[in-house]
Amino acid sequence: MSIIHIEHISKSYIIEKVIIPALREVSLDIDKNEYVALMGPSGSGKSTLMNILGCLDKPSAGSYVLNGKDVSSMSDDELAVIRNQEIGFVFQTFNLMPRMNALENVALPLIYAGKSSSERRQMAEEMLVSVGLKDRMDHKPNELSGGQKQRVAIARALVNRPSIILADEPTGNLDSKTSVEIMNIFDTIHRQGNTVILVTHEEDISRYAGRIVKLRDGLISSDELNQDRIRFA
Repeated sequence: MSIIHIEHISKSYIIEKVIIPALREVSLDIDKNEYVALMGPSGSGKSTLMNILGCLDKPSAGSYVLNGKDVSSMSDDELAVIRNQEIGFVFQTFNLMPRMNALENVALPLIYAGKSSSERRQMAEEMLVSVGLKDRMDHKPNELSGGQKQRVAIARALVNRPSIILADEPTGNLDSKTSVEIMNIFDTIHRQGNTVILVTHEEDISRYAGRIVKLRDGLISSDELNQDRIRFA
């Protein structure tokens, strides 16, 4: 069953009165519990597609059905609700609040979800334990390594129990050893039932996904199952 169904999605930007097409009638289905890598060079449209899939941007044309809901014509406020309920984001730059400790950072989305203070603390603690940061809950971002910051970001993405995890270059600022550790966490997240969409330009990172969708010039240039997928024990 498709958790994501986009049909003839186009997106154009107007720069100095010139129309620049970023996506050209892209159609794509992603099933529940798939692990998909979106790849492409700079300017291919992968970031635009990621922003639309994540309800951070609206298409210029076409339809987008997310988990049975047509989100392509929703208002900004409605999209914000959908994002908070359905999608957990993990970014290359972590996007943590510097003055908050790890626990407070992870609990932040739960404020918008209307959870009580005790609920927020319990849920955030559980998520930090699950990513191996039981002893780092009171540490602020500047007291954490790059890998630990990304673990906090992953715990924050998971805390609302979203149906989709959308990761944008999640290992871009990490060394190779730490990257493998982070990809191991994503593998676990996928095995636990989440749909994982990984945006990357790195071939070695895309090999962890079960399906690789490549974009070029605003079009899908290939969409193939990954026969050489790297799996963790």
